[in-house]
Amino acid sequence: MIERWARVLVRRSRLVVVVGLVALVAAGVFGAGVFDSLSQGGFEDPGSESKRELAAERKQFGNRNVDIVAVYSDEDRLATEPSFRADVEKTLEGLPKAAYSSAVTYYDTDQPSLLSRDEHATQVLISLKGKNQDQLLDSWEELQPALEADGLRTDVAGTFAVYADVNEISESDLQQAELVSLPVLLLLSLLIFGSVVAAGMPVLVGVFTVVGAIAVVRVLSQFTEVSVFSVNVITLIGLGLAVDYALFIISRFREELAPLPAADPDAVPAAIRATMATAGRTVLFSGLTVAASLASLLVFPQPFFKSMAYGGMAAVVVAMTCALTVLPASLRLIGRRIDSGRIPLLHRRRQPAHKAGPDQDPEKGGWARLAHWVMRRPVAVAVVVTAVLLLVASPFLGTKWGSVDHRVLPEDAPSRIAAEKLASDFGSEQATAQVLLRGAGPDVVREFTEKLEGLRRIESVAPVAQNEKATLLRATWEGASQSPASQELVERIRSIEPAEGTVLVGGLTAETVDLVDSLAAHLPWMGLIVLVVMLVLLFIAFGSLVLPIKAVLMNVVSLTASFGVVSWIFADGHLEGLLGFESQGFLDGTQPILMLAILFGLSMDYEVFLLSRVREEWDASGDNTKAVAVGLQRTGRIITSAALLLAVVIGAFSTSGIVLMKILGIGMLVALLVDATVVRALLVPATMKLLGNANWWAPGPLRRWWERYGFQESGRVPAVPNRGPAAATASAPAPDAV
Repeated sequence: MIERWARVLVRRSRLVVVVGLVALVAAGVFGAGVFDSLSQGGFEDPGSESKRELAAERKQFGNRNVDIVAVYSDEDRLATEPSFRADVEKTLEGLPKAAYSSAVTYYDTDQPSLLSRDEHATQVLISLKGKNQDQLLDSWEELQPALEADGLRTDVAGTFAVYADVNEISESDLQQAELVSLPVLLLLSLLIFGSVVAAGMPVLVGVFTVVGAIAVVRVLSQFTEVSVFSVNVITLIGLGLAVDYALFIISRFREELAPLPAADPDAVPAAIRATMATAGRTVLFSGLTVAASLASLLVFPQPFFKSMAYGGMAAVVVAMTCALTVLPASLRLIGRRIDSGRIPLLHRRRQPAHKAGPDQDPEKGGWARLAHWVMRRPVAVAVVVTAVLLLVASPFLGTKWGSVDHRVLPEDAPSRIAAEKLASDFGSEQATAQVLLRGAGPDVVREFTEKLEGLRRIESVAPVAQNEKATLLRATWEGASQSPASQELVERIRSIEPAEGTVLVGGLTAETVDLVDSLAAHLPWMGLIVLVVMLVLLFIAFGSLVLPIKAVLMNVVSLTASFGVVSWIFADGHLEGLLGFESQGFLDGTQPILMLAILFGLSMDYEVFLLSRVREEWDASGDNTKAVAVGLQRTGRIITSAALLLAVVIGAFSTSGIVLMKILGIGMLVALLVDATVVRALLVPATMKLLGNANWWAPGPLRRWWERYGFQESGRVPAVPNRGPAAATASAPAPDAV
């Protein structure tokens, strides 16, 4: 298949490039309006108790959740003065009625908690109208301008104010990340390739990928809910993989072209065909493995995760497609001009293979020497590296889980300023739970209320609304709504059963409890899907059952190390000043899941690239030690360069003012660097040496199936018939495989 497509590219290269450019322009025009089609919510599980409570509450009474808290203050006047009250009430009268269902004030209720300790400020508790998070956010956008009170300072806190600030700052940080990363990518590409033309190709593929993937996401948004955060993952994964794939293809093209005579008119077509049969094959399988890893997010019921899967898979497919179409077609047209615009002192002219000196022997390069050093002491290296990685991972064992609140925002974000003003002026931070009783009489409601009031830490239980069918209570306690202590309290509230009727518990803390429970319930299914798909794809690629299992285990070890670093920094509160954030004492439950899906796929990206070169040498020589050394020598510099370029993209995200983006950026950066260096350079050679010829083992029926149907290079016949170690040692390379 790859070989046939390579022949098409050679013959129709101009047509492929023209079609690609037309598609790029069309995608850019169509995708320009993507933000108007995307959702801003999507974090809830539709089947959770908190979601059911909210739906039932709205059906009975309309929305009574405290979605927005408006704080009005004046340094000179008391909130109890008639003029202050008149300013507040005038503002509330001007609010659009279609945007909110209730607004609770001190003046209506005489609740002391709504008046600041110095009496110079008051709170207004607002419930928005809407059936889902998107509609509630629309209501908030309509309501926000009208909340400003003449003559009073206005600060606005609450869940949807935080969401709005997160979305706005994330969009700004995304633009900043792109502006920072693209020039740096171009500069590093110049250092790696040594010529202007070659360096521009990865950036070109990156532009194709981001623009194309955004257009795909806009198409998907016409049929299903897609979160605005999908654009972030498109930039993160799309730019990263585009650079990786371009680096793989261009490096192999230059390697294949270098030994061919310059006067040979078939040299460039031959190099394209060889590149597609080797690096092209690797890119294809890498794309499939990364896309499969991201597809595992579809098992989660939260629209946010599904959106990440849509955006990520779109980025992978477009990057892979561009790297296998427009890029090689462009290389066919450019030919040896790929080295045009050489940078003095950076460009190293490659010698043809027949003129190469001893220093260019693939077994005598620096990476090969490192591989041989490792393989002379594989047990010690494997034990030490694994122990160190597990030690780094250890902080992850005690991690607590939560969700988003105002502390994920930078200190100057409006909703965070308002939340801190609430805590300083009105007393300590308060958390609440909505408790909906249905089918319970007055005596049962009274008895149930007394039980709630008897729980430790509950400060008050107040009726919010009541009719013949239901009663809505609001339980209040001191503390952050996302803290583990608040989550435990909600679980204790849920454990209380009324004498008659049913009870549902909702609110922000309850939503967090349900989110964590939902993630824990679906995570094993995600892991099973990733495991099965990876084992199948890697077997098809390499014809071994051992290598896929080993690859999965090594990825697990390296990923847990990155999770340990993230826990140590963000949950335990280390490096707060240096990185500019405030620790919440827990991790947002969504981030490790997202990191797992992305990083598992990216780790397999490098694994496939390395093992492809190892497999080439194994088929040629049947010598496992030599195959590992040559494979690492051929790929070490390229994988390191790819990791460096990808680190630039990821590192740009770690500078975000949003803690969630910092977690994702730093966690992925650590995992990427560990995987591209420690794992590939030390752990892979050590484990492959220990396994020996068993690396390539598969049961007889599977081996025969792979030899007949497996994804192999054209004409490639395994040098070793895979009959076990003894046969492997005795067998000679097949003549047509050398």
